[in-house]
Amino acid sequence: MRGKDYMAVLQAVTEVMGEAIHIVDASGKTILYNEAMAQLEKISVEDALGKPFRQVFGSIPESESTLYQALVNRREIRSQQQTYLNIYGKQVTTVNTTIPIIVDDRVVAAMEVARDITEIKDMSDKIMSLQDSISAENRQEISAEDMEALKKQSGIRRYQFADIIGEDPGFLQAVERAMKATSNTASVFIYGETGTGKELFAQSIHYGGKRQKKPFLAQNCAAIPDSLLEGILFGTEKGGFTGAVDRAGLFEQASGGTLLLDEVSAMPYELQSKLLRVLQEKYIRRVGGSKDILVDVRIIATVNESPQALIERGALRPDLYYRLNVIGINIPPLRERLSDIPILADRFVKKYNEEYDREIWMIADAALEKLKNYDYPGNVRELENIIMSAVSMAEEEHVLTADDISIPEGYHETSSAISDFGREGESLPEYLADIEQTVIRRYMTINGGNVTKTARDLGLLRQNLQHKLKKYEIV
Repeated sequence: MRGKDYMAVLQAVTEVMGEAIHIVDASGKTILYNEAMAQLEKISVEDALGKPFRQVFGSIPESESTLYQALVNRREIRSQQQTYLNIYGKQVTTVNTTIPIIVDDRVVAAMEVARDITEIKDMSDKIMSLQDSISAENRQEISAEDMEALKKQSGIRRYQFADIIGEDPGFLQAVERAMKATSNTASVFIYGETGTGKELFAQSIHYGGKRQKKPFLAQNCAAIPDSLLEGILFGTEKGGFTGAVDRAGLFEQASGGTLLLDEVSAMPYELQSKLLRVLQEKYIRRVGGSKDILVDVRIIATVNESPQALIERGALRPDLYYRLNVIGINIPPLRERLSDIPILADRFVKKYNEEYDREIWMIADAALEKLKNYDYPGNVRELENIIMSAVSMAEEEHVLTADDISIPEGYHETSSAISDFGREGESLPEYLADIEQTVIRRYMTINGGNVTKTARDLGLLRQNLQHKLKKYEIV
């Protein structure tokens, strides 16, 4: 096979893979530039192919160019963020992995695989600006009387212990520990399944304690790509990476107050070690910076799986867990506090009466029994969604009946589910597809249609979930 044929085969392979790929030869001339990369960088394949990459991407300094570093310095770079201008002046933000290709100790080429995070970067910038304005607002000394007015003006819900509903003894123990945590500034580690109210507890601790007039900022560690998360937490220094600007991170913005790190186990292991160092030494260093910046921040961390299980599978550093778990709070799932369902359901009925201009006065006994006979994988959040739907669709004017309560179907004990197999000649693949579809529909409902959260809860890649949503027409 001729060299030209090899290149045609390679080009076809990269197109099928779907990854954005750019390959240059030893002289820096682009020899492969696939359609995915062209779409990512908003230029045509023809504009890049056969040209020196420094000519096409002249806006990137050599010292910051990952391809240049791979070719000249034989440097392998993995998951590095770059923000740069393409040939048409369009700003693009990517996460790149770039490697030199070495044959007989000669660099014969360099290959770059990129992922487009332009929209995510824009979104994170907006979030950072909003967080900065919130923390600046919170840094102003405000009276307790002005707190409620501030809630309404900002449009941001601020929870306090009065918002925590429940009478179950195990649940009240968790509330009691949270109340005790308001008297100090020690780190808090909250474990609770999805939908149990971890942020409600975290905010109540902050707004019930000595730091209530200082910033309360929150970051979901699973919602941001690894390459962006470090900059969001610790800030960035101009020149730290291509396109970096001087910007304070959440630790600086929350100084004097509280920083909630939701789903902290989703943080990359290396970044967990940097967080541990910050907790021990009380200072941060911006990405790309050399200056140590003292910070005074109370950390509240949350996870939605057992900490022991997370440690065993390597998702959570044990030393970080021990450092965060000065005050440990376990929020019991709703299936372990069924006696609280009538109280919570009544609260949600009142809430959605007001929102939907309804007049539901009571919940029928049969409806309450139906609510109690469900296991709530989405916990209190799922119960609220069920009541919200019931109130909005109730046929009787003043009573929620059992018919108004819509419980997701297809969830039985394993034994009964197995006994259903083979009905009406159903094959095993059809049966398993039916279960998969039901599970996906359920979690999409629990997460309010959020594809990213559903993919994470189900342990799927986002693109795999999107494929299944299309396959089962769940959109």
